[in-house]
Amino acid sequence: MKVLVTGGAGYIGSHTVRRLLEEGHEVVVIDNLEKGHRTSLDQGVNFYKGDIRDSAFLNTVLDKESGIEGCIHFAAYSQVGESMEKPIKYYDNNVSGSVNLIKFLLLHGIKKIVFSSTAAVYGEPEEIPIKENSAVCPVNTYGETKLSVESLIRRSGSAYGFKYVILRYFNACGAHPNGDIGEDHDPETHLIPLVLKAAGSRKKDVTIFGTDYDTEDGTCIRDYIHVMDLADAHIKALLYLAKGSKSQTINLGLGRGFSVREIIDSAKRVTGRDIKVIEGKRRKGDPAVLVASNEKAREILSWEPYYTEIDSIMETAWKWHKGHPKGYNETIKDYLSNFF
Repeated sequence: MKVLVTGGAGYIGSHTVRRLLEEGHEVVVIDNLEKGHRTSLDQGVNFYKGDIRDSAFLNTVLDKESGIEGCIHFAAYSQVGESMEKPIKYYDNNVSGSVNLIKFLLLHGIKKIVFSSTAAVYGEPEEIPIKENSAVCPVNTYGETKLSVESLIRRSGSAYGFKYVILRYFNACGAHPNGDIGEDHDPETHLIPLVLKAAGSRKKDVTIFGTDYDTEDGTCIRDYIHVMDLADAHIKALLYLAKGSKSQTINLGLGRGFSVREIIDSAKRVTGRDIKVIEGKRRKGDPAVLVASNEKAREILSWEPYYTEIDSIMETAWKWHKGHPKGYNETIKDYLSNFF
């Protein structure tokens, strides 16, 4: 299958591209490299640097790359805090970009899309585990923009026969098992890389935001899903659509949660290093527990997560971090020079 991947040089995008290539698919990647990394992509990818809001660029790519059968759409801004400070930026990029993408997909006869959505559409959940029919009420701009694109895709499905799978996933984590691609954000806001930076002497400490939640150890609990399991789910979703199956909205998560303290303890075990912890106040809008129901993914997509234990997830993240402590900008040689 020939697949267009927008945002394919980003964290989840690059791992999905790698898996697509491993399974023998032809891949076309569009990424403006504002957040993504060209070096995260293999040489076998047809890569185009540009923005999906640029109509002339998008039309040129789709004209040149005939025969695309489906699209996996990752391209979006995803920093929750920034989204609250710069809502216009997020609506312009995430929503306007998706409008333009879908318009040109339809113009070129491409009517299958797998959309990268988020658990942020649920806001503060009323039930745990969270199911696909749980109430949606995002509490931040990022979640609002993703929910808007979901609505756009559904409306396009009704109006134009557009087929879709919307994947709402929880906390993406980990790295490719060979350690050559992984998570590299600037700024970094995700817990596991922050903890590993502290373990690797690139950060003095890690802060726990809230220790008085109604959980077993007082810290927040989140559902952590390995990036390779996410990649597999996106490909299964696209193949599901290729069979002519009906459109779906599906959660992706491990189906169980780990607390902040459990994540830190795992990092200590895996790295063999102590990690300095600072106990801070709660952050506004942080629910105590966010855990997905993944029953629908298992049933509809025949998907099973491979990485089910936090230490195995942490081991892949640590392997990437040891080889790339400054992300894609530093090598293992540079890293070792800090210790010898």
